[in-house]
Amino acid sequence: MIRPKLLFRLIHINWVLVFHGLDEIVLKTHLFRPIRYLAFITPSYWLKSKTDTRGVRIRRALEDLGPIYVKFGQALSTRKDLLPDDISDELVKLQDRVPPFANEIARSIIETELGMTISEAFAEFDPSPLASASVAQVHTATLHTGERVIVKVLRPDIEARILSDIGLLYELAHFAERFWSDARRLRAVDVVAEFERTTLDELDLVREAANAAKLRRNFENSALIYIPEVHWSLTRKKVMVMERIYGIPVGEIEQLKAGGADFKSLAERGVEIFFTQVFRDNFFHADMHPGNIFVDLPNKYIAVDFGIVGSLSLSDQRYLAENFLAFFNRDYRKVAEMHVESGWVPSSTRIEEFESAIRSVCEPIFEKPLKDISFGQLLLRLFQTARRFDMHVQPQLVLLQKTLLNIEGLGRQLYPELDLWQTAKPFLEQWFHERLGPKAKINKIIKQLPEFAEQFPELPSLVYKALNNAAQAQQQAEAQQKEMMMLRKQLHKNHKTTVLTMIISAAIISAAIFFR
Repeated sequence: MIRPKLLFRLIHINWVLVFHGLDEIVLKTHLFRPIRYLAFITPSYWLKSKTDTRGVRIRRALEDLGPIYVKFGQALSTRKDLLPDDISDELVKLQDRVPPFANEIARSIIETELGMTISEAFAEFDPSPLASASVAQVHTATLHTGERVIVKVLRPDIEARILSDIGLLYELAHFAERFWSDARRLRAVDVVAEFERTTLDELDLVREAANAAKLRRNFENSALIYIPEVHWSLTRKKVMVMERIYGIPVGEIEQLKAGGADFKSLAERGVEIFFTQVFRDNFFHADMHPGNIFVDLPNKYIAVDFGIVGSLSLSDQRYLAENFLAFFNRDYRKVAEMHVESGWVPSSTRIEEFESAIRSVCEPIFEKPLKDISFGQLLLRLFQTARRFDMHVQPQLVLLQKTLLNIEGLGRQLYPELDLWQTAKPFLEQWFHERLGPKAKINKIIKQLPEFAEQFPELPSLVYKALNNAAQAQQQAEAQQKEMMMLRKQLHKNHKTTVLTMIISAAIISAAIFFR
């Protein structure tokens, strides 16, 4: 049963939707259908604005509901292929134009965290936020050294609101798994747990700063992407100070056109950056929506906002790479076999049948540019296939799948003619050659040579110890064998004595009976 606090939250969510004129969503749900007529007697139903478009009403409802819902809107905003233009264009505002909190609150948080006044920390500080998102807002400032920086400040009481909504998600996930078999297959509770982990990680700006530092090292001097530098002396859990970057937001297509951006190169580089992070570095930026990506003309990316990052286990990384490469080579049988080997589908699955199902879903999309692929239809068919073969969701891959959808959505906006498959395939082939080919094995041996050379002088003593230990073990074994032989002899002797005693006893008893 849902606890009263969460029930009130659920009622509040529906009330917000009705207030913003989205009653057609609420009143069609099974829960509220019996009382839908009550909406017509509420003041908010008659006082709400009738002039706002549906996109504006949806955006404002998500803003009022809080950060979890804003993030949902941000994710949807990247999928212009799945939403009507009026809604997707309005949801784009959720990426960096969420209503800000007061300057006085921001200053108070900064001064409390840093233990100094604003004037002591910065030569200049702009009270008007440069951008405002679901979890934090950003101000510009100048250090006393003259460096231009941004100051990221967490929203007040953000953790309590997020935990409240995550609690509701847990309740709904448990409820769904109890009564819906697909929810158990989709591992709804595990997915919420993964979402909780990544979302709460965003609330620690020291962690985000560390993520940024690692990504900066991974792409140092790269021509693909630039990661700004963190100012550690002014970074705390609720405040982060970072180098200010200058670029054109990747979603501003007209501005990019006017500046002479190379859209084809940008789209291809976006795919390359994704695969480089996942397979070369095993550490990827997992919140790559357009609000976090800028362009340094003509074709270099600049990334910000590193609160959500992901990594994979080595086994998942390898399975994923093999699946991608087999998929790009249209080797559907190998894809089917690897799904069974990895345990993603039951071992009782018929390979031939699963192979045929995968082929029927994937084959129609090959050799097509992004603009001609209906990913909404593709996802629907993949879901139907997964359901048919009882394929379980892998929660550790949900973040990766979300990132891949963001990258695909970004590529669609920049260069719809992009051939996603041919762009990614050479990278994966190179990765396999470097990691699993003969050269990779030789390099592994060469890498281990210093360790071997360091231990080489100790080799004779190690061999002597090993031989000595073996000799001692053999002596102990021989001693134990002698003890066992003596024990067997003793048992055999005792056995004979016991039998003789039983015979004599039987004879005495028989004689006594006979001569009675």
